[in-house]
Amino acid sequence: MTIPALLLAAAATAAAEGEASKSGLPQLDPSTFMPQLIWLAITYGVLYWALSTFVLPRIGRAIDERRERIQRDIDEAERLKAETDAAIADYEKSLAEARTRASSIAAENRDKLNAEVDAERASVDEQVNAKIAEAEQRIQTMKQSALAQVNDIAADTAGDIVAKLVGGSASADEVKAALNAAAGE
Repeated sequence: MTIPALLLAAAATAAAEGEASKSGLPQLDPSTFMPQLIWLAITYGVLYWALSTFVLPRIGRAIDERRERIQRDIDEAERLKAETDAAIADYEKSLAEARTRASSIAAENRDKLNAEVDAERASVDEQVNAKIAEAEQRIQTMKQSALAQVNDIAADTAGDIVAKLVGGSASADEVKAALNAAAGE
């Protein structure tokens, strides 16, 4: 007997017995266990075949594609991280070189400015010393001129004082002679 014939026979037997015993649950009727097991096996077989043929390969491909995409993303992230690390290293190196150059340029400019300031200071010191020497010379000349005029001023003042005290006037030559005599003492 073939499987379809067995199925038909089982179905007919189940129908006949079902008619005979209408009471209770048919799943618990021991006379229908065998046909139920056969249909269970057939249903699970068809379901297994359908799942393994159509559904599971699609799910497997989707999982494989997702795994490959995740791996590509991880590889890309690692590559980008390596590039970023290299760029950061280059940046830090460039920054260190720029700081070194800036320090050397600043030192050169500071030295250059110090030299210019020293040269300007020396020039200003020379000019100030020259002006001081010139001023000292003028002071000396003015001092000698003032000392020469002191005797004349003293003689005029003494003449005015004598005129007020005595009431008479003395000649300028007499006053100078008296002053020279008093200065000689």
